[in-house]
Amino acid sequence: MGICASELRQWVIKPTLKRLGVYSKAAENLLLATAAQESGLGSHLKPAGQRALGIYQIHSLAHRHIWDDYLALHSDMASLVRGLASQHDFLTQPHAELATNLSYATAIAWFMYARNENFSLPKSNDIEAMAVLWKRFYHPKSKSSTKDFCKNFEHYVIAEEVAA
Repeated sequence: MGICASELRQWVIKPTLKRLGVYSKAAENLLLATAAQESGLGSHLKPAGQRALGIYQIHSLAHRHIWDDYLALHSDMASLVRGLASQHDFLTQPHAELATNLSYATAIAWFMYARNENFSLPKSNDIEAMAVLWKRFYHPKSKSSTKDFCKNFEHYVIAEEVAA
């Protein structure tokens, strides 16, 4: 069983995006849908045989690229993201933060998208367009399809909102 979608939205994604100064309902839905697609909203933080970690299933190499190729060039944003990380653990095991620190992982997941020059958010309810962004910028080599992305959003997010 994963994390409650509405709680992840309210207590992690929304405050993190606001802290970064990039909040929008579309950004919130994109990250919620990404977590639904990648880990079933946290059903697995490190699937067997996989090297990616956390609810967003971020690979350590991608994590390093976010820091070296994007945040290093945006010092104000890097400072905000570093402020989300654990004081001591980040220095000794930075990639573990992707599994143990939801706010930090959310910020890194955001930059998996936002670091791309041609990235722009669709309307907040356009999950099909978000699926295209996911496939293009977040996980282009995934065997899953944009249809799978939409189905997972429906299953993990919409179904919970309807039931609540």
